[in-house]
Amino acid sequence: MGSDIIINANEFETRVAILENRQVSEISVDRIKDRGVTGNIYKGKVVRVLPGMQAAFVEIGQERAAFLHASDIVLDMGEYAEMLSADEINGDDEFPMITSSGHAIEDLLKEGQEVLVQVTKEPIGTKGARVTAYITLPGRMLVLMPNLVKVGVSRRIQKTEERERLRGIVTSLKPAGVGFIVRTAAEGATEQEISQDMDFLVRLWDSIKKRRPRSRAPSLLYAELDLTFRVLRDLYNTDIEAIYVDSKDEYKKLVDFTKKFTPGLKDALTLYEDEEPIFEHFGVEMEINRALGKKIWLKSGGYIVIDQTEALTAIDVNTGRFVGRRNLEDTIVKTNMEAVQEVVYQLKLRNIGGLIIIDFIDMEKYANRKKVFSSLEEALKEDRAKTTILQISELGLVEMTRKRTRDNLASIMTEPCPYCEGKGLIKSLRTIVYDIFRQVKREASALDGKRIVLMVHPKVADLLYEEEREYLEGLEKQIKKKVVVKTDYNMHQEQYQIMGL
Repeated sequence: MGSDIIINANEFETRVAILENRQVSEISVDRIKDRGVTGNIYKGKVVRVLPGMQAAFVEIGQERAAFLHASDIVLDMGEYAEMLSADEINGDDEFPMITSSGHAIEDLLKEGQEVLVQVTKEPIGTKGARVTAYITLPGRMLVLMPNLVKVGVSRRIQKTEERERLRGIVTSLKPAGVGFIVRTAAEGATEQEISQDMDFLVRLWDSIKKRRPRSRAPSLLYAELDLTFRVLRDLYNTDIEAIYVDSKDEYKKLVDFTKKFTPGLKDALTLYEDEEPIFEHFGVEMEINRALGKKIWLKSGGYIVIDQTEALTAIDVNTGRFVGRRNLEDTIVKTNMEAVQEVVYQLKLRNIGGLIIIDFIDMEKYANRKKVFSSLEEALKEDRAKTTILQISELGLVEMTRKRTRDNLASIMTEPCPYCEGKGLIKSLRTIVYDIFRQVKREASALDGKRIVLMVHPKVADLLYEEEREYLEGLEKQIKKKVVVKTDYNMHQEQYQIMGL
């Protein structure tokens, strides 16, 4: 059975859930106010050249002009290709950028000149964004390098045979005039999977090239893909049965996107129009609440406890109420085996990355420890994130790492609890506000009166009246009722009441 993608989209937030065999396996959240400009490509205009700093300021349509250093200006493409190192352009990977040392900035750029640049660093304080003329388009397995002809392979792929296999596939498939870097995620990928990723990137670059001559500087030519489109890109080469989306606007965007870049997914799209909220209909809302808790109960009566710290994530397995029917060792093994499936599921659901320590219940027999470890290895094969796992110790400890691909669910949806001095977690103010918006939409028609009264904690009220005021006003127009916000200092931050008046 294939995967289903469930998309809950509105003005303030997009949530995407991936269902495998009708069970929620991954949840991602993208909030409009948290989006940056890193990765965006602009047609900019040079507004000032600074010989003393060997840099220039480029107008890209943002509040402040962007900073472009001489070392980030493309010189001769032939030289660029020759000097390209076979590294992966991605997060933690080292990639030596080619500098234009010996070339004065005033010889490279003039005021009023139009340049194609990509944002590499977000604006901070009074400083504008940092940009580069070295354009890169990352896919799931490849990075497209426009105007290059080289094919590089990430150094993290260490096996010589695999490196040559991947290089050969990409070299044989790539169109003329562009180059590619093979990312670590491509290790073990089939030719078809690589071909689909390449096809997506080439189509994307062609669309940017077509917009460039028609656009006036400064203008945005390409915005880094938002959450929905990133999910479609990354899952394009998997077996997707259906894509459900509850927003007409988002549905139209998806139709256009699939026609251009992922034509194989066009027929899978479905606009969800039922009255029941889409995440509740598919059981996702319940899994989100479950994924924010520390203790997860197992069907047998045992449970696991998940503690996330700055350095690592500790997962503790306990027998709990499960006493078993035979001896203690059998009870322990059965609990550990059940915990394996739940642990792997929670790692994916919460998107936990970095160092992970799993404390299984101690097992006396080596054969039992091996059985549990083999089960864990097998379960992790279904995880799209790369994992490294060490053998289970005599104490039942497993050390493993999981590649970080994005912020974990807890960091997005929770914040340190002020009631317990940071020892626990509660929903963040913005999460509570968005929960209120959804609840008001559900109950508005059933509430008597022309007004709706919200009784909330003062901090929630502040957010409603300030940063989220625009969405609150939009909500009033949708439900055609005035929303009045009242505060109660005695309420817990997560508590709220919705009443008709």
